[in-house]
Amino acid sequence: MRKILFLFLILTTTVVFGQKKQELPNIVIVFMDDLGYGDLGVTGALDYHTPVLDKMANTGIRFTNFLVPQAVCSASRSALLTGNYPNRMGISGAFMPNTGVGLHQQEITMAEMLKSKGYATQIIGKWHLGSEPEFMPTTQGFDAYYGIPYSNDMWPVGFDGLPAKADSYVAKYPVLPLLSIKSGQVIPDTVMKINNLEDQSKLTENYTNQAVNFIKTNKDKPFFLYLAHSMTHVPIAASKKFRGTSEQGLFGDVMHEIDDSMGQILQALKANGISDHTIVIFTSDNGPWLNFGNHNGSAGGFREGKGASWEGGQRVPCIISWPSKIKEGRINNYLTSSMDIFATIAELTNYSDNPQQIDGISFLAQLKDPKAPESRTSMYYYYNQNDLEAVRYKNWKLFLPHKSRSYEGILPGNDGFGGQYKELEVKTTELYDLRRDPSERYNVIDQNPEIVEKLLEIVDEARRDLGDNLTKSEGQNRRPLGRINKK
Repeated sequence: MRKILFLFLILTTTVVFGQKKQELPNIVIVFMDDLGYGDLGVTGALDYHTPVLDKMANTGIRFTNFLVPQAVCSASRSALLTGNYPNRMGISGAFMPNTGVGLHQQEITMAEMLKSKGYATQIIGKWHLGSEPEFMPTTQGFDAYYGIPYSNDMWPVGFDGLPAKADSYVAKYPVLPLLSIKSGQVIPDTVMKINNLEDQSKLTENYTNQAVNFIKTNKDKPFFLYLAHSMTHVPIAASKKFRGTSEQGLFGDVMHEIDDSMGQILQALKANGISDHTIVIFTSDNGPWLNFGNHNGSAGGFREGKGASWEGGQRVPCIISWPSKIKEGRINNYLTSSMDIFATIAELTNYSDNPQQIDGISFLAQLKDPKAPESRTSMYYYYNQNDLEAVRYKNWKLFLPHKSRSYEGILPGNDGFGGQYKELEVKTTELYDLRRDPSERYNVIDQNPEIVEKLLEIVDEARRDLGDNLTKSEGQNRRPLGRINKK
């Protein structure tokens, strides 16, 4: 009788834990820097190969209409981690080192959400949401942090890889640190200085090793791994193993290493028996920094790139793998945003404790059911501190008068050196049908008055909610940026 009872308890425990594992899947988010829509083999990349990511796309879900809410570093990262438009939280642009601003402590991050559900949480790579101790990832729900606090070009080194000249604008930057922090404390003897391009060439390898170790260590409990690669943000660099492996040059070599890194992570999940119940999300913070020429990538035929509200700046690749739920490859053409990842995971984990309004909309139903309807139908395109430059309704996009950077009609730089920007001015309201004209070349506003009326309603909604500097609208629901007093 005791043996029967003992076996019953073992079986019951196994079932319970099995159910728990399915209810609480592991979450892995790989967030690229400046990777364009066209930078993967599956989206048309030339002269280099990304077989791991291509296979992931062909066996998981590839999103073709996936947008970040702002096409720049800090803003995009804040949106991913909180499910909010960055300007709702007072965030814009790319934070400079040690300027006393960052993500406000009142904002709930994905790490805090998942930590409340018993997840182990780790960030590896680029943070860029405040570089002072008060803003570090370990104050925002992450158990540990290994990486650099901001972009890898914020260092006192010139484009040629040599120490910056005294009159150079980058000479003011501090030495770029590679940090290791646990429980809010910097681990002794782990702060490294990144002094040159050779040091940069080791970042992807170091990040990958840290990610694989985290997976092995936490294989028996739910975990959240946020791997924010420094590449392909300039200056780009590849480890010795991958240099010269592509026909495209250094950028192709970097992409070969990124693809290999993804392979090591997926293999670690498989080797530890947890791949079926792990959601892996691969995406990017914004489109390519096109004025760096052969040291950056491709927007895949969409207009413009990083720093612009045209599709090339905000439409990025997104691939999601979840083997226990996604049994065969699918393509999702619905409008979706990086903000929606937070809402999707919140629904998945039954999280409802966020006291703040969020802008993300869950697409969990689309992950589980290929016939599920669209969840998001509209989107705001803000830039600068709070400029409403465009709005979207399904496949229609309305541009409002504004000025922005442009890469068109001017040659880019090459071999690590940036080119110039032009200024683009949208002088009148313009309408584009992204179904027929994804490159945004044909203004069809005169042919579609009813569509324009619908989009202008969304414009009014955005201005009431979040404001608009271009029309001096304050907005009713913005929240403060995190600040500390620096004496």
